Order: sequence, then C-alpha cells, then structure tokens
Amino acid sequence: MAIPLAKLLISAVAVFLLVSASFATSEMPFMVVHKKATLNRLKSGAERVLVSLDIYNQGSATAYDVTLVDNTWDKKTFEVVNGNISRSWERLDAGGILSHSFELEAKVKGVYHGAPAVVTFRIPTQTALQQAYSTPLLPLDILAVKPPTNPLALRILAKYGSLVSVISMVVLFIYLVATPSKSNLAKAGSKKKR
Repeated sequence: MAIPLAKLLISAVAVFLLVSASFATSEMPFMVVHKKATLNRLKSGAERVLVSLDIYNQGSATAYDVTLVDNTWDKKTFEVVNGNISRSWERLDAGGILSHSFELEAKVKGVYHGAPAVVTFRIPTQTALQQAYSTPLLPLDILAVKPPTNPLALRILAKYGSLVSVISMVVLFIYLVATPSKSNLAKAGSKKKR
C-alpha cells in the first residue's frame, strides 16, 4: 500500500517540476513595478509629494503597449502640480527599465495610505491585456507637525560617534586588564596567612 502511494507522489512531483520548468523557460515579460513617494515641505507651509514609479521588465520577452495608471490619489486630498498620473509607452524590452514621476500638492492634513499603481501591457502571443501592480506605499503623514531637529548635534554625532565608541571600548578593556580579579585577591590573602 505504501509503495504505490510513494510512486504516485514521486510521479506527481516530477510532473509538477516539468510543467513549472516549461513555464519558467517560456518567453514572457515579467514586470516589477516600484512606487516611491517622498514628502517635501515648502517654506510657504504647503507640502508636496513627489511620486516616482520605476517599471522593470525582468522577463525574457518584450512587452508592448505599456500603460501606467496611478489614479489612487484622491482629488479632494491632492492636486497634481507637475506631470501626469498616467503614461504610456510603445514597448519595454526584456531587461529594460521605464521611469515616470509626478508631483502632487497636499490639501488636507492627515495620514494617507496609498494603493498600488496599475501597469497594463500586451504580449504578442496573447490577446488579453496583462496587468501588474506596483509596490504599495508606506503610510504618509501629510502636513504633520514635525519636531525640529538639531542639525549641529546630528553632524557631531555622525562625525565623532564612532571615535567615541572605539575609545570607550579601549578604556573598558584596559580597565578589565589592569584591575585585579577577586579570585586573585583571595589567593594572595590565603598565601599571607600561611
């Protein structure tokens, strides 16, 4: 009973490996889309969000009619200041990179949770459009009151922090070597009594 079950399991694994290997070697584009947003506080008190998207084709075939749409930014919360939230390209070759960026101005204070952008593309061997999603954004704290940082303290820490660490370790080592241990003191005391 156990032998036929083992043979069945081994044959199922072998079929799975052959099928997955055939998919892995087929020529298809594989899109990796990275979405990044950085906040920039202006002197006027407004805050701008610079959104950059990088599309990588990690597959072995060219993708055609590549379209990027990032309509996850609420029009009540953000206003497009520079660029467009969508862009199209004719093709993306295997191993190629496409980049797009745009700038938004925040209207409302609060924490914003961004959703992934959508990339659609066409493969010559298939009629249906393919979709890829970007990485999601970490929560953005828009127009938040940030405590002021002391740039002088940060510069001093960056410049001398490692030096202070090394010197303190050397001093600790010298202290440990120079200070007699309690076991040595006990041995010396017992020798004096004799």
